[in-house]
Amino acid sequence: MSLRSMTGFAQITGPVNAVLAFTLALKSVNHRFLDLHFRMPPDTDSLEIRLRRVLKEKLARGHIEVTLSLEYGGTNGVALNRQLVGSYVQAFRAAADEFGIAGEPDLNVVLRMPGAMESAAERSVEELEAAVLARVEDALVKLNQMREEEGHGIGVELRERMNQLVKASSGVEGHRNAILRSYAERLQARMQEMLGNQVDKERVLQEAAVLVDRSDIQEEIVRLNTHVKHFLALLEQGGEVGKKLDFLLQEMNREANTLLSKTSGLAGEALRITEMGLLMKSEIEKSREQVQNLE
Repeated sequence: MSLRSMTGFAQITGPVNAVLAFTLALKSVNHRFLDLHFRMPPDTDSLEIRLRRVLKEKLARGHIEVTLSLEYGGTNGVALNRQLVGSYVQAFRAAADEFGIAGEPDLNVVLRMPGAMESAAERSVEELEAAVLARVEDALVKLNQMREEEGHGIGVELRERMNQLVKASSGVEGHRNAILRSYAERLQARMQEMLGNQVDKERVLQEAAVLVDRSDIQEEIVRLNTHVKHFLALLEQGGEVGKKLDFLLQEMNREANTLLSKTSGLAGEALRITEMGLLMKSEIEKSREQVQNLE
């Protein structure tokens, strides 16, 4: 499946009958869950329920605004109820014949009778529902096409950022041995300064080795690279992976923070690790900004 952004727009139009047409617009932006908002004409509750059901089947996440507008043509959306008016006229003439009264019905009076004139909306609620539901799939195809195009662009950027992250991780690992030696020498010198000749030198070295081992960043590097591989695999998988990618980036950020905390305060080559660690955090944060918009 393709990656999908949660940002997109689609609009379709279609006829309902000879005097009525509709426009259906779908606008999508990012959201933690699927959040549907409808702007519908009056007396279309049934249509809204059915549209809601269709959208839930086709979309996973995003704030979706659904706008349905109606356009009237011909007689401005008002039409003659021929059957009803014809019945009035026939009844008038039948009564005139029966009672021998001369005269013709007054059209002005007839058109003021209840139901003689009706709006297109009153006559076509069922037609409207059928017409919109027949085209909603087209709107969803257009919306998802736009979301997939943007999702593709986000995927390209995320892969590049993961590549930069791996490079920074490799750079950190290249300085690891030098940093361990620096840490051990610094720790040894400090302990000897504080303890003088009161403690066996071998004992001091053993304690220093234990502390240096605890300060080793190899574990963070391994976990970081594992998260990157998982991240890239999810990008290839596509579909609804936004939340999983966001979680992995949080874990990457945690490893970068730990790496920086273990190497803080060291001079020399340790400064390079600090620079690379900050670069990692920058790439992770920029990736999170993009992932927030993936479905």
